[in-house]
Amino acid sequence: MANLIYILFICMLAPLLLTLPLMKGASRRVMLYLIIGICVSLFISEINGRILIAFNNQMILVTTTFTPITEEIIKALPVLIYAFLFSDDREKLLPLAFATGIGFALFENTVILVQSIDNVSILWAIIRGFSTALMHGICTAAVGYGMSFVRKKKKLFVSGTFALLAFAVIYHGLFNMLVQSKNLQYVGFFMPAVTYIPLIIYLVFSVRNKKQKTTIVKPS
Repeated sequence: MANLIYILFICMLAPLLLTLPLMKGASRRVMLYLIIGICVSLFISEINGRILIAFNNQMILVTTTFTPITEEIIKALPVLIYAFLFSDDREKLLPLAFATGIGFALFENTVILVQSIDNVSILWAIIRGFSTALMHGICTAAVGYGMSFVRKKKKLFVSGTFALLAFAVIYHGLFNMLVQSKNLQYVGFFMPAVTYIPLIIYLVFSVRNKKQKTTIVKPS
């Protein structure tokens, strides 16, 4: 099983790496961080596996207590490094951060599919694709979006970064608790979409307003 996961990792990563040199600018950065997200997912799967063994395979305990911390902190590191060393431009950070989360979810779904091949269905795929994967993207995107503000204020950098990571961990932990509950499972499934849709609407209108303000009307 472990070898199969690494085989799938290589099969998934190799075409993306070969495509990377052909891309330019923002597209290359997004693709690179998608790849980074996949690599981070493989790394964290090893850590989470050891934690699960240490706690006698108590899945609910581990997924609601430990995995939100390990996943969100390590998943956010590439975003924090980019914000600190290269740019805190929101228009660059947000897509990179979201791509990291989606890349992470892409490989995580693959691992779970391999481990639970006899218990999956079309409904499972829809839930994993539009709920769990979206949750990972939102958590990392929130860190990236927040860093565009925090990075500019040196006095708030440490506390602000901690607050962003804490938000991602709490959001992730709450999602895991809801989807594993008996009565509130569907609340958890729709939680990422309820967060994502208003965010997209806000971003679309903010970009549109920004373009309108920066447009220079030439006299006729």
